[in-house]
Amino acid sequence: MTSRIAIVGAGPAGLMCARILHLHGIPTEVYDADPALEARDAGGTLDMHADTGQIALADAGLMPAFTALARREDQAKRRLDRYGTELAAFVPDAADDAAPEIDRGQLRRLLADSVPAETVHFGHRLVRAVPVGDAYRLEFADGSDAEADVVIGADGAWSRVRPLVSDATPEYTGVTFVEVRYDDVARRHPDIAALVGTGHLFANDGDGRAIVAQRNSNDRIRCYLALRTGADWAGLDPDDEAGTRRYLLDVYAGWDERFRPLITDTDGGYVARPINVLPAPLTWPHVPGVTLVGDAAHVMSPFGGWGANLALLDAAELAHALAAGTALRSYEERMWARSAPLALAANDGLQRFFRTGDHIPDHRAEHDRYRRDAAAYRRGVAPTSAG
Repeated sequence: MTSRIAIVGAGPAGLMCARILHLHGIPTEVYDADPALEARDAGGTLDMHADTGQIALADAGLMPAFTALARREDQAKRRLDRYGTELAAFVPDAADDAAPEIDRGQLRRLLADSVPAETVHFGHRLVRAVPVGDAYRLEFADGSDAEADVVIGADGAWSRVRPLVSDATPEYTGVTFVEVRYDDVARRHPDIAALVGTGHLFANDGDGRAIVAQRNSNDRIRCYLALRTGADWAGLDPDDEAGTRRYLLDVYAGWDERFRPLITDTDGGYVARPINVLPAPLTWPHVPGVTLVGDAAHVMSPFGGWGANLALLDAAELAHALAAGTALRSYEERMWARSAPLALAANDGLQRFFRTGDHIPDHRAEHDRYRRDAAAYRRGVAPTSAG
């Protein structure tokens, strides 16, 4: 293949695409806005599903490296009400490998280490991509530019590549997560460690307030204080941590005292993460030489954990299509068919969770479906849907 390929975004999708192309002997250039791979906190943990993310990792020859880092025990889930009463619990079998957890930063490092060092160009924040004849010019914030025959937008929810194919932009869901974290929890935060337990903790009052906490590696826990609130919410002021803490304590007044340290004892302040999603299903008229993967194509609610998993499988399938000389349209149609029902389910799940609080998934059945759909994918059979 002689086309110049540029991937915008060195997250999991962009790096997976570069890895598979590298295995095919096809060079790529990856451009990322971050000044370095670990210049910022990459975020929390991801469950890698057997029917999507793990298929891509195996295809990339990275399953041994993934397995060495993955945490099977953190597939556990607990559901509480606002009074601290346990409503449901899922404890995975010791051999359950349907959706083990890995930190986002660990996954990104694993993928980055799998491509030649000169592949990724950090400190390249894309400002715009413009057609130039049959190619495209990428213009970066530092004044530099690059040209490519094929441009892959792996640059997330606010993609600068997406305008080449669609004028769709993410829309606010009405829900904001306030991220907090706790370090060295066994020693410094034993009450939080005991409350969260292994894996994930979900608590919900069915009235627009929830708490989602998750085990990360290295004895860290992250928590998301999740609120239904307006897009112009002013409850969080990054310059007034004490005021934000008072506001959140008022919001969660009436919750059991065991939840209070999740608000007051944070080791990293408070970070607002509004939940934005693209219209679903989203398609676009085909544009030669341009396509999207992952959140750039179908950013959705985090409920269901499909975002990163779809991003990896999108990227692997796209890379194989490029290597085979297959039309990008065939990749796009396959990606749309897979992602659309999952995006609809994820976005609906978020709204139901905050509207009623009574939706408790059957995680054992969910894991069975991941394994069943993984086997079906390998046989070339369409998956059974979001279930």
